[in-house]
Amino acid sequence: MQLIDIGANLTHDSFDRDRDAVLARARDAGVAQMVITGASREHSPLALQLARQHPGFLYATAGVHPHHAVDYTDECDAEMRALHAHPEVVAVGECGLDYFRDFSPRPAQHRAFERQLQLASEVTAADGARKPLFLHQRDAHADFMAQMKNFEGRIGAAVVHCFTGERQEMFDYLDQDWYIGITGWLCDERRGAHLRELVKHIPANRLMIETDAPYLLPRSLKPMPKDRRNEPMYLAHIVEELARDRGEATDVAAATTTAAARAFFRLPG
Repeated sequence: MQLIDIGANLTHDSFDRDRDAVLARARDAGVAQMVITGASREHSPLALQLARQHPGFLYATAGVHPHHAVDYTDECDAEMRALHAHPEVVAVGECGLDYFRDFSPRPAQHRAFERQLQLASEVTAADGARKPLFLHQRDAHADFMAQMKNFEGRIGAAVVHCFTGERQEMFDYLDQDWYIGITGWLCDERRGAHLRELVKHIPANRLMIETDAPYLLPRSLKPMPKDRRNEPMYLAHIVEELARDRGEATDVAAATTTAAARAFFRLPG
């Protein structure tokens, strides 16, 4: 069984003490490739650095999360464009809107998102195709869709990562042929129970899986790790839960999500 974790925050300082061991455990658990999330001016270059240290296994995104939107200056835009010149950087983002936390003022979020959508409309992968978007949306659906619509026909593929929303939001994304990223939120009986039904309706070629490590440790893990840190090896648990909810074999869910991720990010087999 080969798995691809499309969103792991492995530059997080909680991994500084044992990052190599975390990667080894992920391999042992069937994780064949990972995309390391770049979500700020500080961590996007670190994601690239980590990917270059593990060619063929790790890849990176480069972008600025809405929490850090105030940091998206002209200098930041130039830095992101320089990062996207590297083939190991396979997607633009994490970018989008977050009205749940509002860690950055909403006008700043809109500006940063707009500039990264513009970037995505211009940067290309080695084969000349536009790089895909790695998107974040929380409690901002209407404004998020409006900004995306402004770039209709000018951007490539897109995945709404760490999907936690409601039915209408999901179908709005699928109507645009976007992809959906499912995390261990699925395993949270307090907040994620509604996803158990929704994942049945995601076409196999639009469904991908991720841990969002070190966040969102699956609550149905037994036993739970003492430090409550999520890590990529738990992707195997997520795909088992996902397969059960979709009424399919685990190896089928693993194969289809891996195929979708390889197609989306243009990863080698």
